[in-house]
Amino acid sequence: MPGTFCFIGAEPEAAWLTGIAKDDKGFVQTRIRELPLPFQTSAKRVFAAGDLRAGSIKRVAAAVGEGASAVSSVHAVLAGH
Repeated sequence: MPGTFCFIGAEPEAAWLTGIAKDDKGFVQTRIRELPLPFQTSAKRVFAAGDLRAGSIKRVAAAVGEGASAVSSVHAVLAGH
């Protein structure tokens, strides 16, 4: 299911993401300290970056940077690494 989802506001809109680990506030948890796929969620091939991600700093510039970094993880998965 390809797509881009926007998070605007102070509360995450992630209820539709069933089967994916979230913190007590509803933000999506990622394996940020685990290489080579730090933005992968608890579900394989599902990635989260930016404001929706638990632990992010909730700033536009940081979200853009995380999104760019997450692309590397997506490319690695698609390449079979």
